[in-house]
Amino acid sequence: MKKIFLLLITVTFFTCKQYNSNTFITHFEKTKGLETPEYHDVINYYKELSNTYAEISFFEMDNTDSGYPLHLVVFDVNGKINLKGLKNSTKNRVLINNGIHPGESDGIDASMLLLRDIVQNDSLKKKYHNTIISVIPIYNIGGSLNRNSHSRANQSGPKEYGFRGNARNFDLNRDFVKQDTKNTAAFAEIFHAIDPDVFIDNHVSNGADYQYAITHLFTQHNKLGGALGDFIETQMRPALEQSMLRKNIPITPYVNVWGGTPKQGWSQFFDSPRYSTGYTTLFNTFGMMVETHMLKPYKIRVEQTYELLSSMLDFTEDRSVEIKNIRKNAIREILKKETYPIAFEINPYEKPSTIQFRGYEGKMIPSKVTTGNRLFYDKEKPFEEPVKYFNEFSPKKEIFIPRAYILKQGWHRVVERLDNNQIFYTQFEKDTTLVVETLHVDDYKTRPSAYEGHYLHYNTSIKTDVIAVHFSKGDLYIPVDQKGARYLFETLEPEATDSFFNWNFFDTVLQQKEGYSGYVFEDVAEQILNNNSIIKEAFENRKAIDKDFAKNPRAQLNFIYKRSKHYEKAHLLLPIYKAYE
Repeated sequence: MKKIFLLLITVTFFTCKQYNSNTFITHFEKTKGLETPEYHDVINYYKELSNTYAEISFFEMDNTDSGYPLHLVVFDVNGKINLKGLKNSTKNRVLINNGIHPGESDGIDASMLLLRDIVQNDSLKKKYHNTIISVIPIYNIGGSLNRNSHSRANQSGPKEYGFRGNARNFDLNRDFVKQDTKNTAAFAEIFHAIDPDVFIDNHVSNGADYQYAITHLFTQHNKLGGALGDFIETQMRPALEQSMLRKNIPITPYVNVWGGTPKQGWSQFFDSPRYSTGYTTLFNTFGMMVETHMLKPYKIRVEQTYELLSSMLDFTEDRSVEIKNIRKNAIREILKKETYPIAFEINPYEKPSTIQFRGYEGKMIPSKVTTGNRLFYDKEKPFEEPVKYFNEFSPKKEIFIPRAYILKQGWHRVVERLDNNQIFYTQFEKDTTLVVETLHVDDYKTRPSAYEGHYLHYNTSIKTDVIAVHFSKGDLYIPVDQKGARYLFETLEPEATDSFFNWNFFDTVLQQKEGYSGYVFEDVAEQILNNNSIIKEAFENRKAIDKDFAKNPRAQLNFIYKRSKHYEKAHLLLPIYKAYE
């Protein structure tokens, strides 16, 4: 018994004292930049940092799919904070997300170093006195626990790392708007508790080869729109690039090239709401991803991520008032317009930007492995020359902004996500009839293979009608004039890229529940044509102009059925309605 007791004392002492010093040297530093710590060591590090320094607060949030809770670490020079009141702070609020893909661990180590350096340096504490820095240490906990040395086949270090898929094998950076995982629900809780002015998500890229060790991926500025988009493109991005250059760290926009070479130019990555910065955009947060380069040494990647985080914090401090004002006015700016864009395309008529790019000469050479050719970048032939960067997107689909959306009750998965994202709505207290716009699915395509747990729809088109609709007590009335207006447009408008319809939330309306037997309906169809001249004229015209239809008796009978009173109204009718008055 005494041996067991002594063992417990020893284990407890080691756990508590592991980082209990004024130095807080990280595993990354101890291994000279070759390794990244395991999940539990990262959490213990932050716990001890919080226990040692009053400026660090440590929170345990909701559980993730792994069974472990998501954690949040917050720096505030004024001391421990109350999470409930954080979003009301007048200080700058910056949220840093790490380990969404745990094999891309650069931000995990950089954030540990950054918070430690700030709390141990009086000048840095003074410098960031007006900023609250919030860090999610490791977002994909399940993936982080699934540690290996081989799954990142193209990456140079660290020695061991986590796996891209989470505990249920979801890619969490495709889950933000659909929120299939507990991780994303926990993230939404954190995000709305903080309401960050600036959001940074740390990644490692996989694509072309070039001289840069780090690239940036700001949320697409046309999609962000208005003063927000103008500020991120003309102020924030140039300021970050200049700050990094002053540190002798060249940086370029994310090199969105696959299969070719950067010399051909490339388009800006379009971050729809399935991605982290596309999601944070829905609530008017300035977002960016950091993309270090997979082929550069791990130590350099972490150090440059550290410097980028510092530069963004500096910019946020310097431009605090402007950032706050732009965000404050964003919803008013959006809603004063009649329309809102829900789909974009690269504008080929806009003159592309020119980037003075630092690359390597690329060419195709015979493969030593296969019978074909392979792409080869010659490190002995670096170049610096202008390349085209297509970063102007134009709307290809816009919707008229309604006064409110109405959602029929019973669609629990949708309501759950509205609640998770603090969308305000009321419910009808009694049965009500309103004149509204209805949404019928006219056409859509579906991906032939599974994508993140779904068979995603795309190229969706809608037919609308304006009619009086009976709504029942308990149906949801969702006003658009609220902070989550963008969220409503992007999820409830079925033609939007990442709408709830496209993510299969309403697939039951696609299946026809009632039908007919042809030999029985023949007599009914004859009566319909005799008694309804409009249907008969449409029927005869279709036979005259469509040869295939004229040879297809089954299609002819179905044509009449779908225009009769027997055809079910619920088929292809979405439970979403738009009120304009």
